[in-house]
Amino acid sequence: MRMATMTWPAVQTYFQTHDMVMFALGSVECHGRQNPLGTDFLVPDHLVSLVEQKSDVLVAPTLPYGACDYFVGFPGTVSLGVDLLTQLLEKITSCLYGYGARKFVILNGHGGNSPAIETVGYALHDKGALLAELNWWKMAGQIKKEWGGGHGGAEETAAVMAINPDWVDASQLDAPNPITSIGPGFSASGLHTQRLEGVDVTIPRRVSRTTDNGWWGPDSPTEAAASWGGEMLQAVADYVVRFLEKFKECSCARDGE
Repeated sequence: MRMATMTWPAVQTYFQTHDMVMFALGSVECHGRQNPLGTDFLVPDHLVSLVEQKSDVLVAPTLPYGACDYFVGFPGTVSLGVDLLTQLLEKITSCLYGYGARKFVILNGHGGNSPAIETVGYALHDKGALLAELNWWKMAGQIKKEWGGGHGGAEETAAVMAINPDWVDASQLDAPNPITSIGPGFSASGLHTQRLEGVDVTIPRRVSRTTDNGWWGPDSPTEAAASWGGEMLQAVADYVVRFLEKFKECSCARDGE
């Protein structure tokens, strides 16, 4: 049930008997040379479409932009930053709270959005509401270990292939993902981490200055296929449907009330 295609009286009627709203949140950023810049909102928006086939929860419009400062430098990447994203989410949830929403579900497609989501979640809890952050890529790996992955690897590539294979540049699937080390004895262990003597240390660097590709993880994009990507997305959507039904039963009362 998409709020964008409903009239305001229809939304008013919905909140007379319901108190939950869900929306997808993503990012516009580099996902390797093979994936589209919109991967982080295209995937959760597709998941929302699968979920609404089996759920009566109100779906607010998808937010395509997120906080991805570390990917700035790759052409097309646009970052709102954590502070602005927090303000945006505060405004949106505040309006919906005023109409009767007390349970908020954000189907998130980008890890950099989490600090803003959590900040807003604490504020909503203080007002007697609940916010649930569902990170689809983490959920997929927990539902089935083989589906888990890094950034722009096989997991996300397979998801995009399942939605629209034309969005994936197959000629770039085998592009390597070397991330430079900061000096002798160090090795890259992630987009933001360096390893020394087996210990990972977070050292923030612009990804565009550490690699000319932009994907990272144990799951090579060459392993991606639309077949298992579609199975993965449906499994995640089915879990979200089950989550929403259980979330409906949760209390929004303030602690101690």
